Amino acid sequence: MTMADHAHRRSIPDIFADVVTQLTTLFGKEMALARAEVNDKISQAVGGLALVMMGAVLLIPAIVVLLGAAVAALENAGIAAAYSALMVGGVTLLIGFILVLIGMSRLRAENLAPKRTFQQLQRDAAVAKVAARDTVG
Repeated sequence: MTMADHAHRRSIPDIFADVVTQLTTLFGKEMALARAEVNDKISQAVGGLALVMMGAVLLIPAIVVLLGAAVAALENAGIAAAYSALMVGGVTLLIGFILVLIGMSRLRAENLAPKRTFQQLQRDAAVAKVAARDTVG
């Protein structure tokens, strides 16, 4: 008896048990992949946040000096000190607000979700449905 003949003589419960075992193994591997992808996303976010913080520590004093120079330049151009400070402060406030909005959009949960793993789980579920249907039918 060949291996193919033996495979054709397997009972439905044996085949079903194999499908369940394979699906359980696949699910475990998919969960391991999801954990790895989530860890990768967390590492990516932490690394990015650390760089932002280090950059901010260096940029804040530089920005203060440059803003003071801009106010002084406007004063030297003949604009009153109060108006110079208001103009520079207003532009700086607008730019800062835009940067905060962009940063917040990049930290949304949907941007950090393990999308590839979810897509793979959906494909695996579709394949499992077809396999189960073919086994029973």
